[in-house]
Amino acid sequence: MDPVLEFRSVSKRYEQEGGEDLVALREVSFSVPEGRAIAITGRSGSGKSTLLHLAAGIDVPTAGKVAILGRDLSRLDEGERTRVRRDSVGLVFQFFHLLSHLSVLDNVMLPAWIAGERDRDAEPRARELLARVGLGSRASSPVPKLSGGEMQRVAICRALLRKPRLLLADEPTGNLDDENGRRVMDILLRLGGEEGSALVYVTHSPDLASLADETWRLGSGVLDRP
Repeated sequence: MDPVLEFRSVSKRYEQEGGEDLVALREVSFSVPEGRAIAITGRSGSGKSTLLHLAAGIDVPTAGKVAILGRDLSRLDEGERTRVRRDSVGLVFQFFHLLSHLSVLDNVMLPAWIAGERDRDAEPRARELLARVGLGSRASSPVPKLSGGEMQRVAICRALLRKPRLLLADEPTGNLDDENGRRVMDILLRLGGEEGSALVYVTHSPDLASLADETWRLGSGVLDRP
């Protein structure tokens, strides 16, 4: 069975005017099976966000292979990578990226609308997820009425709506206080585990990293695994 996410000797360089190329990742290799939670730590500029962008197919490597469920993303055009991301990947960001003019439920429903699903098919799933994170009674609420922690719980529901095999989270608690950050991380890990998704998340917090099955460290583009 193919791993959900695989990096094989992946390097990423960015050209810079008038200077040497910036090397963001150097020969990174790993695989993440279904149901596994991986935390990635490292200083700012160590390559963490680049790794997540490559994992999501937002960018492609300079060398090496990134595959989701066995599909080599570098062999796909941008439209095909977008479809893989839409159908197989859930993304959670630090700053939520919710639409303030939509209700809580409608924000969760967005991926279904983009994929052309019917409301009657997607809405029960959206309401079920909101209930599982303790926001079932807030489905019709305007997003600006929510706290930061509640907004991130909505963002997690949105990421999980279409049952992605891979969850990617970039500093999902970075905009929250410690108490809300821990609560949100617990929810993300619990729901990801219940759904059987592979989860890769970036965090600066050693405490939150320790909640994962494994913690890896990036430094100067080099991945250090235990």
